[in-house]
Amino acid sequence: MDQEMRDGLPRTAALLLGTLVLATAFITAYVGALHRPRPRDVPVGVVRGDQKAQAVLVAVRNQSDTLDAVEYADPRAADDGLLTRKVYGVLATGAEGGLVLTTASAAAPAATDVVVRVLDTAARQAEMPLRVTDEVPVAATDPRGLVPFYLAVGYVLGGYLAATVLGLGNGTAPRSLRRAGLRIAALAGYSLVLGAAGAIVVGPVLDVWDHDLVGVAASGTLAVLAAAMIASAVQGWLGLFGTGLVILLLVVLGNPGSGGIYAPEFLPTWLRGMHRWNVPGLATDLLKSVVYFDRRSTGWPIAGLTIWTALGVAGVLSATPFQARRRAGRRTAPGPTSEDARRAG
Repeated sequence: MDQEMRDGLPRTAALLLGTLVLATAFITAYVGALHRPRPRDVPVGVVRGDQKAQAVLVAVRNQSDTLDAVEYADPRAADDGLLTRKVYGVLATGAEGGLVLTTASAAAPAATDVVVRVLDTAARQAEMPLRVTDEVPVAATDPRGLVPFYLAVGYVLGGYLAATVLGLGNGTAPRSLRRAGLRIAALAGYSLVLGAAGAIVVGPVLDVWDHDLVGVAASGTLAVLAAAMIASAVQGWLGLFGTGLVILLLVVLGNPGSGGIYAPEFLPTWLRGMHRWNVPGLATDLLKSVVYFDRRSTGWPIAGLTIWTALGVAGVLSATPFQARRRAGRRTAPGPTSEDARRAG
């Protein structure tokens, strides 16, 4: 084995080990999170003082932890909770003494189905009729409510792949602040184009939605840019190792923890809150809000993605001079003297 091959062995072994760890983490995350989804604490709204509806929810809670009652001061507040996706349904006493369940299946059809099934059984046990109204249904072209998730995955994938391609072609860390600015501008332009392309695909091409396509494009642009800037920053600081870390955060943990495949209430405890801060979860929530829900529910997803984008930009701009100093230090480091070479010989 020649010297060049011996020198490359540690790097090759490290790359293979890193790939092995990522693949194992992928299997663990996806199988662990999705192999046996069990709904727990699925939130259902009820107006404080509505004794019949509260009694039914208390009875359900005494039997299992499937549903969790969220009390509101009045019907308007409860409706706001439904439209801002804080609850999957609102249970109330109807005018004729029966129960009325208002749902929003677009939030998560599987979660809504659980709410309807459990409360229908409870209402029959209490000998009260139950009328169900779906106030925010999914589109007929998106019956399982998964299009926002898959669209978000495509946007995030496109973002970190673009950053990785630029890093492989031009160095993971730009060589100057000017080049860093150009890279950020290039990724911003790319994000704008991919955001529009995704909206066109789910709009005119596949005819999934025929409304709010400008909002979809804007949401997609922000999601792509957030993923691209995070990937650029991590790769700028950590080099090739950063690519693996980005895949771990955005794909291995990001997708099952996004709440897009199953609602967060169906996931293991360690993944349930991840959608509130990871990029795939924020992107999925934002797209659902834009297409199906009250725009008030877009506040945190937009803020979260903007924060990630800003952190990514700051990471790229700070990694650039740091890595430049490291490169300069390596160039100016003293090499072996002729005396050293003589002794080594």
